[in-house]
Amino acid sequence: MTLNLVPFVSVDAMMRLVHRIGIETVLRDLATEIEADFRRWPEFDKTPRIASHSDVGVIELMPTSDGQTYGFKYVNGHPSNMKRGLQTVTAFGLLADVATGYPVLLSEMTILTALRTAATSAMAAKWLAPAGADCMALIGNGAQAEFQALAFRAICGLREVRLYDIDPAATEKCARNLAGSGLKVISCRTAEEAILGAGIITTVTADKNHATILNDNMVGNGVHINGVGGDCPGKTELAQPILHRADIFTEYTPQTRIEGEIQQLDPNHPVTELWEVIAGRAPGRTHPTQVTLFDSVGFAIEDFAALRYVLARLPETGLGQMLDMIADPDDPRDLYGMLMRAA
Repeated sequence: MTLNLVPFVSVDAMMRLVHRIGIETVLRDLATEIEADFRRWPEFDKTPRIASHSDVGVIELMPTSDGQTYGFKYVNGHPSNMKRGLQTVTAFGLLADVATGYPVLLSEMTILTALRTAATSAMAAKWLAPAGADCMALIGNGAQAEFQALAFRAICGLREVRLYDIDPAATEKCARNLAGSGLKVISCRTAEEAILGAGIITTVTADKNHATILNDNMVGNGVHINGVGGDCPGKTELAQPILHRADIFTEYTPQTRIEGEIQQLDPNHPVTELWEVIAGRAPGRTHPTQVTLFDSVGFAIEDFAALRYVLARLPETGLGQMLDMIADPDDPRDLYGMLMRAA
């Protein structure tokens, strides 16, 4: 590969890659890659994502580097897009060589973000959920829902998923897509019905407001909650009393205090970063009646791990195409001459 040619993974190539490898294998692989990068968390540059907010949504850049490779993701969140027949979230990402600054991968990340988000949720639950939990309430049945259910099946041994969404059509869609997945799928009429018997509760709604998806009296002792939908300032899903009862685990706490459920709490409220649990520096679940909360907003290191995984799988799958992205003059000082000779 010459330095001016950059591997590009289109939406079509990403879909074919997932089918070639198998979606549950991809989810397990991504969880393994993300967990490995969490174990070496101190090696990474870390900063809250750079966000441009508007009345209708947010556009964000999510950068990080481990000193060898640099990565970033461009991602938006526009809940009102659904009314226009558009997706709420779209994304693309890039990896670059730190030594030269040259890009080494450009990839779609709308599908990849859904995969890595689900893999991260299930990875967290592997460390935090009650032992033997095999039933999950999945509240919010939009674009992320099926990925979450399959990730928990592949990584945590989930057997039953109980679905609820304020839009019955979303629940019908999710149940239809999960038919034949090996999961027992139960469609519920209320959130209260969905959480019955569930040791794991995952909230993944898209409404850009302080919403109350779970009230305190809905959450019994001993459950694990994945709060996935609250991911920007002004957007939460859990009633504040739940947060005071729970032991809270985050990705990068300075970002989560801005965007996550803990934006509702005092800035000094104690939380534990998940990487500390994975690296053996802090306890996770310590007793059966404990309520644990993974306050997930998504962090750049997860995208970095996902992009590196895709790059590593390209040679064996034969997918992707080469883009002529970088000007490559014979004399690096003569960019103008290269331009003029092209006339």
